[in-house]
Amino acid sequence: MEIKQFEDKNLSHFSYAIVSKGEMAVIDPARDPQPYYDFAKQQQAKIIAVIETHPHADFVSSHLEIHTTTGATIYVSKLLGAEYPHQSFDDGDAIVLGAVTLKALNTPGHSPDSISIVAIDEKGNEKAVFTGDTLFIGDCGRPDLREKAGAITATKATLAKQMYHSLRDKLMILPNDVLVYPAHGAGSLCGKGLSEQSSSTIGAEKNGNWSLQDMSEEAFVKELLADQPFIPKYFPYDVAVNKKGASAYGGGISAVEKREPVSCKACINSLDKDIVVVDTRPQREFKKSHLKNSINLMNDTRFETWLGSIIKPGEKFYLAAENETELDKLVARIAKIGYENQIELAFVLKQGTLESPLFDSELLRSNENAYTIVDVRNELEVKAQKFFSNSIHIPLPELRERVTELPLDKPIVVHCAAGYRSAAGSSIISSVLGDKIPVYDLSENIKNFKNELHQQA
Repeated sequence: MEIKQFEDKNLSHFSYAIVSKGEMAVIDPARDPQPYYDFAKQQQAKIIAVIETHPHADFVSSHLEIHTTTGATIYVSKLLGAEYPHQSFDDGDAIVLGAVTLKALNTPGHSPDSISIVAIDEKGNEKAVFTGDTLFIGDCGRPDLREKAGAITATKATLAKQMYHSLRDKLMILPNDVLVYPAHGAGSLCGKGLSEQSSSTIGAEKNGNWSLQDMSEEAFVKELLADQPFIPKYFPYDVAVNKKGASAYGGGISAVEKREPVSCKACINSLDKDIVVVDTRPQREFKKSHLKNSINLMNDTRFETWLGSIIKPGEKFYLAAENETELDKLVARIAKIGYENQIELAFVLKQGTLESPLFDSELLRSNENAYTIVDVRNELEVKAQKFFSNSIHIPLPELRERVTELPLDKPIVVHCAAGYRSAAGSSIISSVLGDKIPVYDLSENIKNFKNELHQQA
């Protein structure tokens, strides 16, 4: 038996291939199926099974495309209510893969339809467990994503209780040397404290994972429900897409309309002014020259997550990049969360019509009260440390909907923790308010204020 782990760093996603005697199974595949085809060819194996541990919220899976291309059977829990051809895979069910047996465990908690998969070798030994979003390294899955999404919904309190028992009654009873392979690592919003490690063992998790420690159900539920991160707008949408089965990855990308570099006035005037422009260029380039109704959402490692947190499912947007290569990469990344059909037009932006001046942070240092300071960090970050006593807190994912809450009697300065989110936040406010009030981005200068607070402490 050979196990191959695939990683998408931008989405902190792990998927897997298991190969035995020329047969291969894929678990929780990413949107692009090509790496699995390539690995199957390398191993001279045939893909006969695709297993989904649950309908994922944070990315679109290629399970249906792999089935259509290879004929592999899709296995999911009957509780999922899958709308694509599939075979139910629940407690007591097993798949024979060469000399390996894959056994299903129903492990609800992250979702009502979550399963884990135990790999048993030819000698009958349990060697590995693929835990999806149930058990992570150092944490367990959050229980609050399926209150309003999926075929079966449940309150977060109910799911938290189910998680308590799934961990103890299904996973902790496995031998200590069984390898643990989760669907996500550090940075994922499907949990709150995931380790940087990509795998572990049941024994190691019993020792170090808070969720497997000796505690009452009540104490576990209280801890699990506390301080979970925000839920991006696209999460419920992706659950629905994965329940139905996504269209082919390459087809969605090739259907995106592209235009020659936009620089002339006529080109700019042809754009619909009611459609937001997602401008992915570096913030200095954006501030020098950008289009009306633009959001500066720079191309970094969490681009997909922030796009799906700010832009609503179904909302059309323009996509602008600094060159053709970056544009192609971004379209491919956007397809990973199923938003490619929302791109009204994709283009390289050479010249805009508006300018946003850089902000002199010394002005804020000398007179904080002269500005309305907007903090766009997450709730937990503000709870841990507030940088300005009179700041207004509106998390970035909520900002477009809450700009009208801001007073207009002073210039506005936006900050986050390092400069990425404040670039997006200040551009969001500017796009809504227009020229009603000056809006500035504190950008990376926030680090100086943080250092000063640290020294004072």
